Amino acid sequence: MPDSQQIVAIAVGASFAAGLNVYATVATLGLLARADVVQLPPALHLLESWPVIGVAAALFVLEFFADKVPAFDLIWNALHTFIRVPIAALLTYGATTQLSPGWQVVAVVAGGLIALAAHGGKMAARAAVTPSPEPLSNIALSLGEDVVAIGLTWFATQHPYIAAVIVGVLLLIIVLLVRWVVRALRRLFSGAQRELRELHSA
Repeated sequence: MPDSQQIVAIAVGASFAAGLNVYATVATLGLLARADVVQLPPALHLLESWPVIGVAAALFVLEFFADKVPAFDLIWNALHTFIRVPIAALLTYGATTQLSPGWQVVAVVAGGLIALAAHGGKMAARAAVTPSPEPLSNIALSLGEDVVAIGLTWFATQHPYIAAVIVGVLLLIIVLLVRWVVRALRRLFSGAQRELRELHSA
């Protein structure tokens, strides 16, 4: 069983992965535990059950296709705001039962915020890519998110501290990405408003 610091670092990586694709994260954790690659805390042993793994895998397959349809993926991801973030918080809660109640609350809040940041970055990237007329960029972005979610979950169980550092870097990139998208949208809307004013004045 990893020590407390390692478990917190694993939770950081898993929270970010859950913000991208919660079903892939849950299924990966369950399969890794089944294969004795990682020993999950007792509170998360439910993830090792085949019914949970099966449901998570089935939902991952569903999301795999739904997430790659331009425009529909925005609706899908918006709805999953209410799924990814709470489940990431619950995973963190189950992973940190060995901490004091105060630190466990801090960890749970941090896990939820990390998942929310990952989810928000995903939504921002989709908002920037979806207007593109060709679907390949949207599909490539979705595939990349799936690979990162699965790969980061595995990597966090093997190299938790490095994974936590990687998450820190990704969070910084997301902050910059969101700021860029917001500025791009503001320029887009201001340009559209200028064109409307010009049409009305003509």
